[in-house]
Amino acid sequence: MNVFAATPDATSVGKILVRAGRLSPEALSRAERSALESGEPLVPVLTRLGLIGERDLVETVAQALGLAIAGPGDFPSQPVLTERLSQRFQAHFRVLPLAESEQDVVVAMADPLDAYALEAVAFATGRPVIPRIASSSDIEDALERLNASAVPVAAAGGAETSAQDDVERLRDLSSDAPIIRLVNSVIARAVEARASDIHFEPAERSLRVRFRIDGVLQDNEILPERVSSRLTSRIKIMAKLNIAERRLAQDGRIRFAVRGQEIDFRVSTMPTLHGESVVLRILDRGSLKLDFEALGFDNAMLETFLPLLKRPHGILLVTGPTGSGKTTTLYTSLNALDRHELKILTIEDPIEYQLEGINQTQVKPQIGLTFASALRAFLRQDPDVIMVGEIRDLETAEIAVQASLTGHMILSTLHTNDAASAVTRLLDMGVENYLITSTVNAVMGQRLVRTLCPRCREPYEPTTDLLRGYGVSVADDETFRLYQPAGCSACRGTGFQGRTTIVELLPMTDRIRELVLRRAEALEIQRAAVSEGMRTMFADGLSKAKAGITTLDEVIRVTREG
Repeated sequence: MNVFAATPDATSVGKILVRAGRLSPEALSRAERSALESGEPLVPVLTRLGLIGERDLVETVAQALGLAIAGPGDFPSQPVLTERLSQRFQAHFRVLPLAESEQDVVVAMADPLDAYALEAVAFATGRPVIPRIASSSDIEDALERLNASAVPVAAAGGAETSAQDDVERLRDLSSDAPIIRLVNSVIARAVEARASDIHFEPAERSLRVRFRIDGVLQDNEILPERVSSRLTSRIKIMAKLNIAERRLAQDGRIRFAVRGQEIDFRVSTMPTLHGESVVLRILDRGSLKLDFEALGFDNAMLETFLPLLKRPHGILLVTGPTGSGKTTTLYTSLNALDRHELKILTIEDPIEYQLEGINQTQVKPQIGLTFASALRAFLRQDPDVIMVGEIRDLETAEIAVQASLTGHMILSTLHTNDAASAVTRLLDMGVENYLITSTVNAVMGQRLVRTLCPRCREPYEPTTDLLRGYGVSVADDETFRLYQPAGCSACRGTGFQGRTTIVELLPMTDRIRELVLRRAEALEIQRAAVSEGMRTMFADGLSKAKAGITTLDEVIRVTREG
């Protein structure tokens, strides 16, 4: 019997990619060895090792063989041929039956030249096979959704199992191949989408998956409720957490290879009404750019900031709400220092990225290792520079002040809305005003704004009334050009691609010291700093909006939250 309805050229996917210049012969040999050792088909190995992107692979092979590409929109809503092709077979060979008729069978395949898989489908159905090519991850996702109904569920009213039995069952189910592929697929898609976080949120009848991309949460997919406990258990096993503990929050870390690149993930689980909510923070060291220019600092800002950073002692604070990029700014600041001549220590909660040449310590409150206790110990380590993840209380603040007075440079963060509020926050904690004026070199306030996609951004001229409504001074005859998002394939239709920082820097000048000594309000301190030349976050954002880097709406969103 003829296996194909239309027989393509007899060759292999690997050779097609080499001939097309998409893959080197050495890379193909490496993938073939890996596939042989793992027993996994070649095509998913090629993409897992990062040797070629899934889209490039699919498009290249489809063009070479003259095959149609099958996407999620072509996949069936109900399983096809389940009585003839087992779930295990479909999952292992990445084969997804799309439709059957009396004449033939249409299947989506990650490798349409897998002779064994084609012959097996033809033999099981007794009909010729029409292959369509699809990406491995699309097929894996579809199989997981279609086969979810086959997961055994304990019958209502049955005998109760022990907690240990439940744990063992969860461990077994979380080690099942489909759930492993589902978790791996979600993680891979999130990394490819440049997401910073993955949220798994259980509901009464579903499990919602959302990605935070450029600071904004976006729905990704809805999974069946029955996979929720299995998926959570799988992530807990990967993070070496206690899968039996479902009543308390847990934190852990995962190191996982995505497309051949090692990426760290910070894991947080939290019990909710319908199960455990899981959040994965993606810590991609390869995408971390410890460069002030890449973060959005211009030359004028750096001319003021870098001399303050390189002073031999004092305190330099970075302020802003959670998720405003404070830690990245501190890491970049440490990276700008001479790590060969300086002894640099950090105490963090948690350590997000590992920096070469710097001694980093993780807070462990359960054993008494707090910011304050670590800071005390650091002073006996003969450091030059100390980074404290956050000044949260008076004890930590007082030790930081004493450390700076004894000849150390202290970098840290505070949760305040702007730079001027950091001074009043320290006063509220109980730090004496004269100590603040003696030790604080400067305070930087910052926010993150989404950057416009350079391929599709569109210029426009806002009305004078609109600008004045936002507090922007503009003359009646002045031409004011801004930009707005449009949306294209490069930015996935959002109009934005990446984020940048808007900042304000408040140095401790003589005028500011006078105001601190008489405990002036934050607004008065800010006005004085502006009169001395400080550019506010809003002003910095406005200049970036005029340059087409971001939008005025983004600047308003993050600087005028009230």
